[in-house]
Amino acid sequence: MINFNSFIVNNPGLGQQLSCRDSLISIFNCPLKNKYEDIWSHNNYVLYVAEGRKVWHTAHGSFNLHKGSCVFVRKGACIVEQFFETQFCFFLFFVSDDFIFEVLRSKSTPLRKSEIKFNPVITIDSDAIVYSFFQSMLPFFNARFAPDKTLLELKFRELILTLADNPANKELLCYFCALLHEPQQVSLQLVMDDNYCFNLKQADYAKLCSRSLSAFKRDFQQLYNSSPGKWIMEKRLQHALHLLSNAEKTVAEASFESGFDSSSHFSRAFRHRFGIPPSTVKKGNAALS
Repeated sequence: MINFNSFIVNNPGLGQQLSCRDSLISIFNCPLKNKYEDIWSHNNYVLYVAEGRKVWHTAHGSFNLHKGSCVFVRKGACIVEQFFETQFCFFLFFVSDDFIFEVLRSKSTPLRKSEIKFNPVITIDSDAIVYSFFQSMLPFFNARFAPDKTLLELKFRELILTLADNPANKELLCYFCALLHEPQQVSLQLVMDDNYCFNLKQADYAKLCSRSLSAFKRDFQQLYNSSPGKWIMEKRLQHALHLLSNAEKTVAEASFESGFDSSSHFSRAFRHRFGIPPSTVKKGNAALS
C-alpha cells in the first residue's frame, strides 16, 4: 500500500507543497493516477475539494467527495476510487494526533463534548469561516517565496481551532475528545478495528498506534491474548466469509477487500481455516465458523 503522507513528502513535484514539521504538510492539487489506489497514512489529514470527485472506501463504508466537500480523514487505510472526467483539485493538510492534542490543550475555552460515534472519514461543516480559511491559503501556495515556518504552523493551529470551535462538527469533536481523554489501549483497539482488512504490515500498524514494533506486539498480546498475525488473519478471513456469503462478492473481490496480497494466498488460507475453497461459498451460507 502507498503511505500517502510519505508519498507526498517524497514527490514534491506532484503539487504545490508547504511544510513546517514532519507531521504538518499541506499541498494544493495532487493527482493519483490509477482508478483504485490503496493508501494509508500514519497522520490524519484535512481535505477540502476545490474541483472533481473521488470516493474514499473504508472498513466502515464509502464516502463520496466532490466539489465543496470538506472532511477530516483519520489516520489509517482506505481505497481511493478515481474519476477522470474532471481534474481533482484539493487542499490537503496532514496533522498528527500529537499536534492536535497540543493545540487542543492550549485552547482557552473548553472543548464541546460529544458522545456520537466517529467514522474513519468525518464530514466537516463547510461554513463561511472554513471556506475563508482555505481561500486564505492560496496566496501562500502562489507566492514567489516560501512563508516562514512559524507562520505556517500558526495556520495549522488556526485550522484545528476553527474546526474545534464549531458545534456543528459533532463527530469531529467526539474524536478530538477521544484524543484528549482516551487510554492508549482503547486507541490501539480502534486502530485495529478500523484497519484489519487492509494489506498493512505489522510495522505499519505499530506506527498507526504510535508505538515501536516491539511495544505494539506486547500491548496487542495483553489486549487480545493473541499475536497480531493470528488475530489479523482470523479477522480478515471472517470478513471475507461475510463478503462471499452476504455481499455477493467474487473470490477476487473478497480477497482484495479483506487485505490479502493475492487471490491464491487468500484461497489457501480460506480452505485451511474453513475446510472448503472460497469459490464454493454461496450467498446466505454464513454458518461456517
